[in-house]
Amino acid sequence: MELVIGRIGRPHGVRGEVTVEVRTDSPELRFAPGTALGTDPFRAQPLVVAAARWHSGRLLLALEGVDDRTAAEALRDLLLTVEVPADDRPEDPEEFYDHQLVGLAARTRSAELGRIADVLHLPGQDLLVIRTPEGGEVLVPFVAEFVPEVDLMAGCIRIDPPEGLLSDATGV
Repeated sequence: MELVIGRIGRPHGVRGEVTVEVRTDSPELRFAPGTALGTDPFRAQPLVVAAARWHSGRLLLALEGVDDRTAAEALRDLLLTVEVPADDRPEDPEEFYDHQLVGLAARTRSAELGRIADVLHLPGQDLLVIRTPEGGEVLVPFVAEFVPEVDLMAGCIRIDPPEGLLSDATGV
């Protein structure tokens, strides 16, 4: 199972370093020198971390074979991935991998909304993309206030939306 751990941003400097939008709670482990990273879209050769450092709150990576700004710019917006066992779980019971959430039924106390189709990772917060039975989409912030329950064993999540969040898209 591929796990997205980051997204390459803009180049930093002229020697090929790239900024990374980190999407893992273990950046020291996931971006350790010598680590081979997969990419989405797929590249035939994995990217190998030569060095990692923090600068002004951003992770900077030097990657083997990426020696100048032009090569770094060509990697912009690639998602960085690592392989994890399908049954792997985050240590914190309140955290979930995207692949654990996609496909779960989304319900309020009174109605079935649809199924989780995707998880969007935005700078401010994560959003659940819920595909409705009618084929529409509903975006719900993935925060405890709006999603108080995730039950992987039962295959569902409970949405407790504030008034008006879902009314336009679902009539709920």
